[in-house]
Amino acid sequence: MKPFIHNDWWDVLKPEFEKAYYQNLRRFLVDEYNHHQIHPDMNNIFEAFNWTPFSKVKVVILGQDPYHEPGQAVGLSFSVMPGVKIPPSLRNIYKELNDDLGIQPVNHGFLEKWAKQGVLLLNTVLTVRNGEAFSHKGKGWEQLTDAAIEKLSARPKPVVFILWGRSARDKVKLINTKTNIVLESAHPSPLSANRGFFGSRPFSKTNEALEAMGETPIDWQLPTNVDVQQAKADLNAQ
Repeated sequence: MKPFIHNDWWDVLKPEFEKAYYQNLRRFLVDEYNHHQIHPDMNNIFEAFNWTPFSKVKVVILGQDPYHEPGQAVGLSFSVMPGVKIPPSLRNIYKELNDDLGIQPVNHGFLEKWAKQGVLLLNTVLTVRNGEAFSHKGKGWEQLTDAAIEKLSARPKPVVFILWGRSARDKVKLINTKTNIVLESAHPSPLSANRGFFGSRPFSKTNEALEAMGETPIDWQLPTNVDVQQAKADLNAQ
């Protein structure tokens, strides 16, 4: 099998790709991409893993499934390409970041800088039909991403898991909470952000936890300007 994740995640997850459930999922995806508009582009499905190697993960921000409107999904939870309108959940993430650490929101939603510092921006489901949220739920992705969470949880070097919303918080059962840090709150969606996401201070708490572990904290400040062509090149280079 030719590697399609180009770092140490490949060895971690390769056994999953050889299992029957993943072979069934792959056949399903071939048919979906042939007959429907699916997000993200098939070449970007595994971007979260490609951008943040297993050994480099410090933090996991767990999303649900990709954005389902054209041009939004890039394979990283909550992130969009520069030039794409910032989705409401990400706007609320920026608001909390500002309230928490005083970091001013930027005018784009490209979260490359976070990923390159060790923030794994992982969705529990990695593909979706255009305009149909959760349309690929229950097709096999959850088994793969659960395995990734379990492997990170069991790693000697601890991880900070940020779980926003019920779907993400359900994954706490996969995590060894004695050796890892888990930060839970409501989802940043406009439907729930006022019910516990705002004021939860996940960014400062993450950095406090990392410093307590002897790790370098995350610089959450995103660059003010991102070149669209360079961003595309970075995405395609993974």
